[in-house]
Amino acid sequence: MKQFFNVLLLSLSLFASSVFAEVFQVDDIRIEGLQRVSAGTVFAALPISAGDLVDEPAIRSATRSLFRTGYFSNVIMARENGVLVIGLAERPAVTEINLDGNKAIETEQLLDALRDNGLAEGQIFRQVILEGMTQELQRQYVSQGRYGALVETEVKQLPRNRVAVNINIDEGDVAKIRHINIVGNSEFTEEELLESFEQQTTGWLSWITSDDKYAREKLSGDLETLESWYLDRGYLQFKVASTQVSISPEKESVYITINVDEGDVYTIGEVDLAGELMIPELQVRAMIILKEGMTFSQTLMTTSSEYITRRLGNEGYTFAEVEGFPEVNEEDKTAKITYLVKPGMRAYVRRVEFRGNTKTADSVLRREMRQMEAGSANNALIEMSKVRLERLGFFKEVNVENVPVAGTNDQIDVVYSVEEQPSGSIGASVGYAQGTGLILGANLSENNFLGTGKQVGIGLNRSTYQTSINFSYSEPYFTVDGVSAGYSLFARETDYDEINVASFSTNTYGAAVNWSYPITEVQRIGFGLGYENLDLQTGIFASKEIADFVRDNGSEFDIVNANINWVQSTLNRGVFATRGSQQRFGFDMALPGSGLEYYKVTYSAQHLRGLYRGLSLKLRADLGYGESYGDTTQMPFFKNFYGGGFGSVRGFERNTLGPRDTPCNYNEDNPCTTGYLDDPDPIGGNVQVELGAEIIFPLPFLKDQRSVQSTLFFDAGNIFNTKCGELQSNCFKPDAGELRYSVGIGATWLSGFGPITFSLAKPLNSNDFDETEVFQFSLGNQF
Repeated sequence: MKQFFNVLLLSLSLFASSVFAEVFQVDDIRIEGLQRVSAGTVFAALPISAGDLVDEPAIRSATRSLFRTGYFSNVIMARENGVLVIGLAERPAVTEINLDGNKAIETEQLLDALRDNGLAEGQIFRQVILEGMTQELQRQYVSQGRYGALVETEVKQLPRNRVAVNINIDEGDVAKIRHINIVGNSEFTEEELLESFEQQTTGWLSWITSDDKYAREKLSGDLETLESWYLDRGYLQFKVASTQVSISPEKESVYITINVDEGDVYTIGEVDLAGELMIPELQVRAMIILKEGMTFSQTLMTTSSEYITRRLGNEGYTFAEVEGFPEVNEEDKTAKITYLVKPGMRAYVRRVEFRGNTKTADSVLRREMRQMEAGSANNALIEMSKVRLERLGFFKEVNVENVPVAGTNDQIDVVYSVEEQPSGSIGASVGYAQGTGLILGANLSENNFLGTGKQVGIGLNRSTYQTSINFSYSEPYFTVDGVSAGYSLFARETDYDEINVASFSTNTYGAAVNWSYPITEVQRIGFGLGYENLDLQTGIFASKEIADFVRDNGSEFDIVNANINWVQSTLNRGVFATRGSQQRFGFDMALPGSGLEYYKVTYSAQHLRGLYRGLSLKLRADLGYGESYGDTTQMPFFKNFYGGGFGSVRGFERNTLGPRDTPCNYNEDNPCTTGYLDDPDPIGGNVQVELGAEIIFPLPFLKDQRSVQSTLFFDAGNIFNTKCGELQSNCFKPDAGELRYSVGIGATWLSGFGPITFSLAKPLNSNDFDETEVFQFSLGNQF
């Protein structure tokens, strides 16, 4: 078929060589050679119609018009009496594009780039586009330091004028940096300057960090870092004179030379303001960090500009621009800094919009807003609203954008874009955790019930140590000003012997109500009132401590308790926070006249701050104290604090830290007036001390870090008792010398199966009673 078209076009071209020497009228137009392109497409592009008078220039123009469509590789026009005959050879169509050997650049990314440039399956094949993309792909690999990369293409002819494009890629290895040399530095050593570089020579961690792999973009970033280093130390005239990148013959090693001109150190001679300040000058100058006589610093100058810009933004000047300009005096090596303030028009918020919340109702997001519609735009309130959305824990990410309203210069729309994440479970639950074993149940547990922001829990669960049924409900906005209210009903059977605790079990049922009131934007105070019926059951081998408690206080109790708590939180996120602080103080008391009379005081705190390049430091503390009063002779052992495992001191088995019971054979004739030591079980204590420090770091090779948090940790803590029994083992009054320590690594992943947490820990100072556990994990599967 292709040979036929070639013969046809050759015949037409020979016939057409002299037929257009003079003008003729086109009576009809005949098109030959079309296969996929419709005749309508040809006529639409053809500037000649039947009845037109045409000559040789008109024919040449028509030919160019058909070529410009890109559909044809050859166009021949001929005259047959009054008929204009157009012979066309269509370009082949791309049937398939095959990529092989690419790993550094994803296949989808490459196919998208080819499609954007007009080369995709189903489109017309153009060799020039393929050659251009091949060269561009080669440049991309070179920019990544893959100098040995090779890109080869093959165009395979298929029947019916089709082609298959095969792109074979040999990416090669990224060239490694063997040496970085800085020339011209006299005030700072090469080691000091290279310390802040992203690219480094090969080190012992380079196989993880890949910091020794050369990339042109990274080198540009490092040069900017070098320039900032000098500008922040007063070298106002510093410049990078030149850079040379040398590649070894085998294209596997890179040698970088950076030539610098340091210049002199400049101090601040004067600080001036220009433009329209819009706020008192004293307030503006208070936000300027650079003062007369200080060494010039680019960072401090830029930071001062940002402070002034934010302040203006809080006054409604959302599009304010503030820029500092240094004016150099070479004679005395000083610089005059002039801050030019361009406030622009005061902006008002026309509309607050939300995008991406496919499940959560707009009203749930809107009630967290502190920037109101129709009000003056305030950057601080807009940002505070964003933080409040992040603290809900419903969203993986929250972004905000101020969009100018078309046709105005004083209105904006504030658009919040959110990406939702799982906030609970509905239906059934399956899980496994060390210490509790297999967990099965039917439940509904949702912190954002049907997108309303309400917290609802209904559950029937069974594990190796507990069977429970419960219902809970909480309305975060019971009133429009943020007062929350909720209640719960529950019934539980718990065998504590199954979770590394002394031999006893409890059957309980009860109900509770609670309220919480906002004090400030970051503080709340809560109140609660509850009732609990508790039936304590002890076995024949109950310990001395349990037997003594039952003897003095009984085994069935009706308890009415009240609690008050105070919470302050400035955490940047509700889940996986990396910045901010949180404190919680709680006081829980069984009211006088209840079956048991006791109280517990707890305090927990955590503080997070950024460190360096995605690293964050987290410090935490959990403290608690409990005691009995009135007719209750001692703190109920089943209300004790327990330690060890996740959330406590990792590396020690769950609930095994602290005091042990004193086992004995208990019956009515032998009420355990004496005891003996024989494999005692943990029984907890009335004092809790737990501390910890963690370095939160991003996992290498993982693109999306938002659902994963990995840490290096140091845990410390123990459980103490202020009233240890005479023969009780491993029981200590609060003593810093008895704290247990561990170090290790841990991670939590919010997977589609629920949170998965694990840790590898090394206990540092365990004693004979402590039960250690190097690897710990917890897996939840909720659907």
